[in-house]
Amino acid sequence: MTSPRSRVEAAFADVPRAAYLPAALVGLAGEDVPLPIGHGATSSQPSTVAGMLELLEVHPGQRVLDVGAGSGWTTALLAHLVGPDGSVLGVELVPQLVEAAAARLEDSGMPWAGIEVAAPGVLGRPGDGPFDRILVSAMASQVPEELVGQLSGSGRLVLPVAGRMTVVDRDGDEVRIHRAPGHYRFVPLR
Repeated sequence: MTSPRSRVEAAFADVPRAAYLPAALVGLAGEDVPLPIGHGATSSQPSTVAGMLELLEVHPGQRVLDVGAGSGWTTALLAHLVGPDGSVLGVELVPQLVEAAAARLEDSGMPWAGIEVAAPGVLGRPGDGPFDRILVSAMASQVPEELVGQLSGSGRLVLPVAGRMTVVDRDGDEVRIHRAPGHYRFVPLR
Protein backbone atom coordinates (compact mmCIF):
# COMPACT_ATOMS: atom_id res chain seq x y z
CA MET A 1 0.00 0.00 0.00
CA THR A 2 1.33 3.45 -0.87
CA SER A 3 2.11 5.93 1.90
CA PRO A 4 0.04 9.08 2.50
CA ARG A 5 3.10 11.15 1.50
CA SER A 6 3.55 9.42 -1.87
CA ARG A 7 -0.18 9.71 -2.62
CA VAL A 8 -0.08 13.45 -1.79
CA GLU A 9 3.03 13.91 -3.96
CA ALA A 10 1.19 12.26 -6.86
CA ALA A 11 -1.81 14.55 -6.32
CA PHE A 12 0.47 17.61 -6.36
CA ALA A 13 2.04 16.41 -9.62
CA ASP A 14 -1.36 15.89 -11.27
CA VAL A 15 -3.12 18.99 -9.85
CA PRO A 16 -0.80 21.97 -10.34
CA ARG A 17 -1.38 24.97 -8.09
CA ALA A 18 -0.94 27.32 -11.07
CA ALA A 19 -4.20 26.10 -12.60
CA TYR A 20 -6.08 27.34 -9.51
CA LEU A 21 -4.57 30.82 -9.20
CA PRO A 22 -5.62 34.16 -10.71
CA ALA A 23 -3.66 34.84 -13.92
CA ALA A 24 -1.49 37.53 -12.26
CA LEU A 25 -0.19 34.99 -9.71
CA VAL A 26 0.54 32.00 -11.97
CA GLY A 27 4.26 32.88 -12.08
CA LEU A 28 4.41 32.55 -8.28
CA ALA A 29 2.71 29.14 -8.14
CA GLY A 30 5.97 27.33 -7.37
CA GLU A 31 6.81 29.55 -4.40
CA ASP A 32 6.26 27.94 -1.00
CA VAL A 33 4.28 30.88 0.34
CA PRO A 34 0.59 31.69 0.78
CA LEU A 35 -0.72 33.82 -2.10
CA PRO A 36 -3.61 36.30 -1.92
CA ILE A 37 -6.49 35.28 -4.19
CA GLY A 38 -8.79 38.20 -3.34
CA HIS A 39 -11.59 38.87 -0.88
CA GLY A 40 -9.23 38.34 2.07
CA ALA A 41 -8.57 34.71 1.09
CA THR A 42 -5.29 33.00 0.24
CA SER A 43 -4.01 29.98 -1.60
CA SER A 44 -2.21 28.28 1.26
CA GLN A 45 1.50 27.55 1.28
CA PRO A 46 2.06 24.29 -0.64
CA SER A 47 4.15 22.65 2.10
CA THR A 48 1.37 23.38 4.60
CA VAL A 49 -1.28 21.96 2.26
CA ALA A 50 0.83 18.83 1.73
CA GLY A 51 1.26 18.38 5.48
CA MET A 52 -2.47 18.78 6.09
CA LEU A 53 -3.33 16.26 3.38
CA GLU A 54 -0.83 13.75 4.78
CA LEU A 55 -2.39 14.14 8.25
CA LEU A 56 -5.88 13.75 6.75
CA GLU A 57 -4.97 10.33 5.26
CA VAL A 58 -7.57 10.39 2.50
CA HIS A 59 -8.38 7.04 0.88
CA PRO A 60 -10.00 6.23 -2.48
CA GLY A 61 -13.79 6.12 -2.33
CA GLN A 62 -14.18 8.41 0.70
CA ARG A 63 -16.63 11.31 1.11
CA VAL A 64 -14.72 14.50 1.90
CA LEU A 65 -15.73 18.02 2.91
CA ASP A 66 -13.34 20.89 2.15
CA VAL A 67 -14.18 23.92 4.34
CA GLY A 68 -12.74 27.23 3.14
CA ALA A 69 -12.14 25.89 -0.36
CA GLY A 70 -10.96 29.27 -1.72
CA SER A 71 -9.51 28.81 -5.21
CA GLY A 72 -10.61 25.17 -5.41
CA TRP A 73 -7.04 23.82 -5.39
CA THR A 74 -7.44 21.81 -2.19
CA THR A 75 -10.81 20.53 -3.42
CA ALA A 76 -9.13 19.29 -6.61
CA LEU A 77 -6.24 17.71 -4.67
CA LEU A 78 -8.76 15.92 -2.47
CA ALA A 79 -10.68 14.78 -5.56
CA HIS A 80 -7.50 13.27 -6.94
CA LEU A 81 -6.98 11.41 -3.65
CA VAL A 82 -10.53 9.98 -3.41
CA GLY A 83 -10.74 9.09 -7.10
CA PRO A 84 -13.93 8.59 -9.11
CA ASP A 85 -15.48 6.29 -6.48
CA GLY A 86 -15.34 9.07 -3.88
CA SER A 87 -16.78 12.55 -3.64
CA VAL A 88 -15.54 15.94 -2.50
CA LEU A 89 -17.65 18.94 -1.62
CA GLY A 90 -15.86 22.25 -1.19
CA VAL A 91 -17.65 25.07 0.61
CA GLU A 92 -16.57 28.70 0.54
CA LEU A 93 -18.27 31.85 1.84
CA VAL A 94 -17.24 34.22 -0.99
CA PRO A 95 -19.48 33.75 -4.06
CA GLN A 96 -16.91 35.26 -6.44
CA LEU A 97 -14.30 32.73 -5.32
CA VAL A 98 -16.82 29.90 -5.69
CA GLU A 99 -17.66 30.97 -9.24
CA ALA A 100 -14.00 30.98 -10.31
CA ALA A 101 -13.20 27.74 -8.43
CA ALA A 102 -16.22 25.94 -9.88
CA ALA A 103 -15.08 26.80 -13.41
CA ARG A 104 -11.55 25.51 -12.64
CA LEU A 105 -12.93 22.30 -11.13
CA GLU A 106 -15.16 21.75 -14.15
CA ASP A 107 -12.07 21.93 -16.36
CA SER A 108 -10.24 19.41 -14.15
CA GLY A 109 -12.08 16.35 -15.45
CA MET A 110 -13.05 15.23 -11.95
CA PRO A 111 -16.86 15.46 -11.86
CA TRP A 112 -16.95 13.81 -8.41
CA ALA A 113 -15.79 17.13 -6.95
CA GLY A 114 -17.75 20.34 -6.62
CA ILE A 115 -17.66 23.63 -4.79
CA GLU A 116 -20.62 25.60 -3.47
CA VAL A 117 -21.28 28.77 -1.53
CA ALA A 118 -21.34 28.06 2.20
CA ALA A 119 -24.50 29.04 4.05
CA PRO A 120 -23.78 32.11 6.20
CA GLY A 121 -23.69 31.21 9.87
CA VAL A 122 -23.50 27.45 9.13
CA LEU A 123 -20.17 25.70 9.57
CA GLY A 124 -19.59 22.89 7.10
CA ARG A 125 -22.53 21.16 5.44
CA PRO A 126 -24.54 19.37 8.16
CA GLY A 127 -27.29 18.24 5.78
CA ASP A 128 -24.85 16.45 3.47
CA GLY A 129 -22.86 14.47 6.07
CA PRO A 130 -21.57 12.35 7.43
CA PHE A 131 -18.12 12.77 5.89
CA ASP A 132 -15.18 10.39 6.14
CA ARG A 133 -12.74 13.30 6.08
CA ILE A 134 -13.05 17.04 6.67
CA LEU A 135 -10.29 19.53 5.81
CA VAL A 136 -10.51 23.10 7.12
CA SER A 137 -8.23 25.75 5.61
CA ALA A 138 -8.96 28.51 8.13
CA MET A 139 -7.90 29.10 11.74
CA ALA A 140 -10.35 28.15 14.49
CA SER A 141 -9.98 29.23 18.12
CA GLN A 142 -11.11 25.79 19.28
CA VAL A 143 -12.19 22.49 17.72
CA PRO A 144 -15.65 23.20 16.22
CA GLU A 145 -18.16 20.68 17.60
CA GLU A 146 -20.38 21.37 14.57
CA LEU A 147 -17.73 19.82 12.31
CA VAL A 148 -16.96 16.93 14.66
CA GLY A 149 -20.68 16.12 14.48
CA GLN A 150 -20.46 15.91 10.66
CA LEU A 151 -17.81 13.17 10.77
CA SER A 152 -18.67 9.56 10.08
CA GLY A 153 -18.18 7.07 12.90
CA SER A 154 -14.59 6.54 11.78
CA GLY A 155 -13.95 10.02 10.38
CA ARG A 156 -11.02 12.40 10.63
CA LEU A 157 -10.92 16.21 10.73
CA VAL A 158 -7.76 18.26 10.16
CA LEU A 159 -7.66 21.98 10.88
CA PRO A 160 -5.49 24.68 12.41
CA VAL A 161 -6.60 25.56 15.96
CA ALA A 162 -5.01 28.53 17.76
CA GLY A 163 -1.85 28.23 15.64
CA ARG A 164 -1.43 24.45 15.90
CA MET A 165 -2.37 21.87 13.27
CA THR A 166 -4.95 19.64 14.90
CA VAL A 167 -6.18 16.16 14.03
CA VAL A 168 -9.56 15.02 15.36
CA ASP A 169 -10.35 11.31 15.04
CA ARG A 170 -13.80 9.94 15.67
CA ASP A 171 -14.35 6.30 16.58
CA GLY A 172 -18.07 5.88 17.17
CA ASP A 173 -18.86 8.21 20.06
CA GLU A 174 -15.21 8.53 21.11
CA VAL A 175 -13.29 11.59 19.91
CA ARG A 176 -9.50 11.87 20.13
CA ILE A 177 -7.60 15.11 19.51
CA HIS A 178 -3.93 15.26 18.55
CA ARG A 179 -1.87 18.36 17.82
CA ALA A 180 0.92 18.12 15.25
CA PRO A 181 4.25 19.92 15.68
CA GLY A 182 4.75 23.44 14.36
CA HIS A 183 2.87 26.72 14.32
CA TYR A 184 0.70 28.02 11.50
CA ARG A 185 -1.10 31.14 10.31
CA PHE A 186 -4.37 31.03 8.41
CA VAL A 187 -7.22 33.41 7.75
CA PRO A 188 -9.80 33.14 10.56
CA LEU A 189 -12.57 30.54 10.34
CA ARG A 190 -15.92 32.30 10.08
